[in-house]
Amino acid sequence: MHTPNLPIATDAPLTWLGGLTAREFLRDYWQKRPLYIPNAFPGFSDLLTREQLLTYARQEDVISRLVQRGEGDDWQLEHGPFTAKQLNRLPAEGWALLVQNLNHLLPTADALLQHFSFVPYARLDDLMISYAPDGGGVGPHYDSYDVFLLQGSGSKEWQISVDGDRSLIPDIPLRILSNFQAEQRWLLQPGDMLYLPPHCAHYGIQRGAGTTYSIGFRTPSHQELASQFLMFLAEKVDLPGMYADPALAAQAQPGQLDPLMLQQCASLLQQVRWGEADVADFLCSYLSAPKQHVWFDEPARPLSEATFAKRAQAQGLQLDRRSLCLYHNGAVWLNGEPVPEALQQHPLLRVLADHRALTAQPMPAAVLDWLYEGYCVGFIHLD
Repeated sequence: MHTPNLPIATDAPLTWLGGLTAREFLRDYWQKRPLYIPNAFPGFSDLLTREQLLTYARQEDVISRLVQRGEGDDWQLEHGPFTAKQLNRLPAEGWALLVQNLNHLLPTADALLQHFSFVPYARLDDLMISYAPDGGGVGPHYDSYDVFLLQGSGSKEWQISVDGDRSLIPDIPLRILSNFQAEQRWLLQPGDMLYLPPHCAHYGIQRGAGTTYSIGFRTPSHQELASQFLMFLAEKVDLPGMYADPALAAQAQPGQLDPLMLQQCASLLQQVRWGEADVADFLCSYLSAPKQHVWFDEPARPLSEATFAKRAQAQGLQLDRRSLCLYHNGAVWLNGEPVPEALQQHPLLRVLADHRALTAQPMPAAVLDWLYEGYCVGFIHLD
């Protein structure tokens, strides 16, 4: 799997969109209707073996889940890491193993994910792989986010329902639809792909053991955005002074909130203001920040700053697969942290954000200093 040229051209026909351009796909299908794309990735084969997948599912730093179906509506969910004994005892049918963030683990998986970067990086989330034996799957369900489902090895029957019943089976640890009725069906072969908008019910049943690669997109809830923004804003608020009440009057009911205190505090808090620039800073910070389970590997034997500068300009560099750089107008953020103000307007930083790399070229000393700091903590790597 090769990495596409970044950023993705918006008006060029894309094989993996069935010959549509990114602009056409976003206009006609994105968050509107499903799209079946046969042979989206011609000659596609698995990015890892079954044994490698099981090895990842045993690791502490990898998010993995195991879904098993018993009799009738008995669905079970377990979270990894799993032991080799657990995985070796899996039955011949009725289960599916899922591993998240495969793009953090494999360069080929990251290259696959980048084919979908016609959607802004702030929305592009991760690549998940699921493996199931014949007949296996995770049950009929719907997601709150857009997803591309790419068939790896084996075949998979996908059934979808756009307008069906959304009732769930009660008292199980999964959101499985209780009355799913298929409206459309496809049998996906290796390299075929299905796009589904949010809330489109779907049910995948593996036909012969095999894999599915799911390209998911970040869809924060309104509540998440509001609460996280208020936390972000708290660090920027500057209201000098202390509460005082020299006009405090005697009160026969000490448990009652003093109306004057309420008025004074309400007036004070109304001084808290924010604008679009504050929202942009918040979004760049929050959406670029690494998730809790992500950490970076510092170089075992870091180069000196002078050697790094020489090699960066001669060879180029790239962001780590786990790094995310976002910008808006004059603000640039890398992995949740703002770039120094003196560098905010430098065009190289926007190139780094869009292309996730810088080619070999002369670079200003101030930019090299900042890049070196990122290199030392594992955010950036030399080519």
